[in-house]
Amino acid sequence: MKLKDFYSFCVQEGIKADLRTKVQLRETFRQQRKKIKVAKTDGRKFFDKEDLRNPYADTRILYGDVSKEIKRILVGIDIDPAEILLAERLSQKGKVIDLVLAHHPEGHAWAGFYEVMSLQTDLLVNLGLEKKVAEDLMSKRIGDVNRRVHGSNHMRTVDAAKLLDMALMCCHTPADNHVASYLQNLMETVNPKTLKDAVRLLMKEPEYQSASTGKAGPKIVLGKPEDKVGKVFVDMTGGTEGSKDIFARLSQAGVKTLVCMHLSEEHFKKIQCEYLNVIVAGHIASDNLGMNLLLDKIEKKSSLEVLECSGFRRFKR
Repeated sequence: MKLKDFYSFCVQEGIKADLRTKVQLRETFRQQRKKIKVAKTDGRKFFDKEDLRNPYADTRILYGDVSKEIKRILVGIDIDPAEILLAERLSQKGKVIDLVLAHHPEGHAWAGFYEVMSLQTDLLVNLGLEKKVAEDLMSKRIGDVNRRVHGSNHMRTVDAAKLLDMALMCCHTPADNHVASYLQNLMETVNPKTLKDAVRLLMKEPEYQSASTGKAGPKIVLGKPEDKVGKVFVDMTGGTEGSKDIFARLSQAGVKTLVCMHLSEEHFKKIQCEYLNVIVAGHIASDNLGMNLLLDKIEKKSSLEVLECSGFRRFKR
């Protein structure tokens, strides 16, 4: 499989696993076409044309010949210059790395990843929130994340890849879509009665078993093990945590239990005031599950050797 085909496959499978409706996805692309149409001449040259076919700004080929054949990849949750050097060293020792694949975004995919957060607005609407309310709450949070990310050294890892001529790609939301849709379907199909039942259900997945051996497995952070689960919302996609002011609205929409990757202290303090149970499944473990579900699909299409690094553990299904 060529790099360009690998990338396109990740994007298309991400779209298939997207929890938004087809109408919402079409509207996302329509808005991107509108942006480039109304952009002035000077602004058009800075427009990322990938946005016209890829709705995930945090998933990009960051460096490399798109026609390169991909046979062996080094996969990590976070990729820094150290992992690029590791890939180069492995290549020198005979295990030639054709692509370094990061889950978390780097380069311009990191600089623009806040754009993906609009996905959360549509999910909130699908839960029953008014669109105007969802947009207002999320716009504030998107602005916060935009300002925080803007000052980062975005190109550090990409520069290392260029110097060593190592192909580099990141795949964030397509993988997160897979874990979110997989677990949402699992919760709705099995319908666990209590919080401890929900945790037991998560613990059937090898990624959460592995994380638990390292003391980073699923935890009930709000609620008691015997509490009823009720309506579950799996909040694991859309870039990062959404608005901290959204929890009251979730409760009003009938959500009883939130299953998430992680919860900041600021968000935790806010949600304590609401009638919601919270299960934190684990950040890296959930990232692993999403990446593994996607890699399973890729390996059915093309033979691929996967080497693990930076918190990634390969589990096949």
